[in-house]
Amino acid sequence: MAESWTPDSWRSKPIQQVPDYPDQTRLEAVEAQLRNYPPLVFAGEARRLTAHLAKAAEGKAFVMQGGDCAESFAEFHPNNIRDTFRVLLQMAVVLTFGAACPVVKVGRLAGQFAKPRSSPVEVIDGVTLPAYRGDMINGMDFTPEARNPDPERLVRAYNQSAATLNLLRAFAQGGYADLHKVHQWNLGFVAGASGARYADLCSRLDETLNFMEACGLTSESTPQIRETDFFTSHEALILQYEQALTRVDSTSGDWYDCSAHMLWVGDRTRQADGAHVEFLRGIANPVGCKAGPTTSPDDLLRLIDLFNPANQAGRLTVITRMGADQVETKLPPLLRAVRREGRQVVWLCDPMHANTVKMGDYKTRSFDRILSEVKDFFAVHRAEGTHSGGVHFELTGQDVTECVGGTQAITEARLGDRYHTHCDPRLNATQALELAFLISETLKEERALVRNLAAAS
Repeated sequence: MAESWTPDSWRSKPIQQVPDYPDQTRLEAVEAQLRNYPPLVFAGEARRLTAHLAKAAEGKAFVMQGGDCAESFAEFHPNNIRDTFRVLLQMAVVLTFGAACPVVKVGRLAGQFAKPRSSPVEVIDGVTLPAYRGDMINGMDFTPEARNPDPERLVRAYNQSAATLNLLRAFAQGGYADLHKVHQWNLGFVAGASGARYADLCSRLDETLNFMEACGLTSESTPQIRETDFFTSHEALILQYEQALTRVDSTSGDWYDCSAHMLWVGDRTRQADGAHVEFLRGIANPVGCKAGPTTSPDDLLRLIDLFNPANQAGRLTVITRMGADQVETKLPPLLRAVRREGRQVVWLCDPMHANTVKMGDYKTRSFDRILSEVKDFFAVHRAEGTHSGGVHFELTGQDVTECVGGTQAITEARLGDRYHTHCDPRLNATQALELAFLISETLKEERALVRNLAAAS
């Protein structure tokens, strides 16, 4: 536990990317209400995630963090939760084959309701209103009523998160994640090369499971076959909400933010003397820190000192978001500085956020640039002798047309066909699965390289 930290010590620090609630009395009443609500996750679950992440820091596990750009109230439906979970399970199976090690599954789910914005206001036809900041703050409709920050939305976000977590736990532990059901995870619209490759992988997995069953390893005797660990995460942006769900763990005496297993600070709110860093440095959950192209080695080392002074493996994940054109120049100095100081972190690649462009009326991302950043991330780590710990994607199980490219050849002209995101463009299920196969091939190549080097020595 950091010295001189309390759950509300962030309130004395400068803060960015927060809404201006016009009714402070109502906000305080909602905070008091949330403080009496049950925790969404438990300290023991967060500690288990820390242990998994510690293995990733050593190169003995691979992290897959993915989910919605920003969850919404309008699209809250069990089928949408199920389909996103299915895509994540498919990707995990593909990556497990490539990495030949455990894949740590972390969803951007059950709490990812708020987003930082480049401008606090939006102007349309000469009318200026507050920017849309996510459903837990205000609404998308361009009206004064919708854009007015409403504290009651925090309660609705909590309730939706609780229901989402309930369903995710049922899927992960109730048999839906059984490896015998890999064929059932496929979505009907996932076809083409990715669909065919997934079907082939399923057949190979069936053969493996049949062999294991003949050896006495079944779903009944081996829980790892029929269930999986699945963790939740989101950006800790609205600190009034996060503080209200922060509780003392009765077994350890440490403070945990019980809104999610893992919380991260964004590239816009990672100021070392700021409120968001102050809050996250004191909770015992595993935490993440985004690192963009403006992050200097000294900046990152200062943040590492604040977040992880004990140098605990698995405590801190650095999520890089450099952009396809800057990975080769911006990432190596960070890797060298962290290695030089002997600091333990998990390195994740977020190839989404620095590759956003405007095409006509739509924000979009190029699949080729996303893939390029991932490839360069792995190449840089290989050259520096460090571990590529995992990937961080914005994706959905819906058949959307929000990112251009991929085997579906989504073009600028098709963006409007099914553009449903409430904020940033997401990979659809076909693109996500295609990317998983490409990463899997890279991981296989790295394994072969390690084997060859070991044999040569």
